[in-house]
Amino acid sequence: MSDHRLENRRLWDEWSDEFQSYWNATTADGDLPPAPSPFDTDRPGGMAPDPLDSVAGTDYVELGCGGGQGSVGTARAGADTVVGVDFSGEQLRHARRLRDFYGVDARFVQGDVTDLPLPDGAFDLASSEAAFQMVPDLDRALAEARRVLRDGGVFVLSLPHPLYEALDAETRTLAGSYLDAGPREVTVDDGYESTLVLFDRTVAQVYNALRDAGFEVNRMLEHVNDPVAEGDPSESDRPDVLWEIPGACGSERSRGRASGPRSEAASAYSPTSSSYCAPVCFSVAVE
Repeated sequence: MSDHRLENRRLWDEWSDEFQSYWNATTADGDLPPAPSPFDTDRPGGMAPDPLDSVAGTDYVELGCGGGQGSVGTARAGADTVVGVDFSGEQLRHARRLRDFYGVDARFVQGDVTDLPLPDGAFDLASSEAAFQMVPDLDRALAEARRVLRDGGVFVLSLPHPLYEALDAETRTLAGSYLDAGPREVTVDDGYESTLVLFDRTVAQVYNALRDAGFEVNRMLEHVNDPVAEGDPSESDRPDVLWEIPGACGSERSRGRASGPRSEAASAYSPTSSSYCAPVCFSVAVE
């Protein structure tokens, strides 16, 4: 395991308890913690149309599963086999606890997404959300994702948008070049021994890497996860500077999605108002 991956694993082992507490912050006493599936039809920022009709009866793997929310949610949605893979033992401890809370059938395995401890062609469906930006060798990770999928399988990959990551809220400027893929170190907490190491790859770099790995790109979306009803920055927790990027996105009333021809990327946002906010992430559906 490279130094960057070791650093990230140490950070997540150290950060896991606090990070998972964010997920549970609004959970009322006696209620189950949230466990949204990446394929929930009403999920904010989800794909429309959905990349598949139903997860029922499928064999599914979540790559970089963290606390297991996506795996547990997909098991609840009817997937036949569910496996979550993560390199952090502490994150997996939370994932198993969440699985037991819900009483679903899901297996959580410690491993690296660039060397998956899984057989070839074992799954119909795979997803990864906000994990591959921490992977130094993207090509190898995508090759592994392709290896464990059956022919015709679907992979949904979601990543933080590199434009959003490049913005500096304090100076109200772009902190670096959009074309600089990193690595970039982030101090999560001054009290932690480790830092978070990220790679801010451009949308084109991710698209080309998927094609090189043998995937056919069906849909690419750039979206905002917390649309504001009246386009009012005060109603959002996003940095004010994001509202000064013209043309990136609009208010909830103007939200729209556009899909292009098969194998071509398409923007997911069609702004029609004068209020703007930069896209915070992008998702790709491939097979």
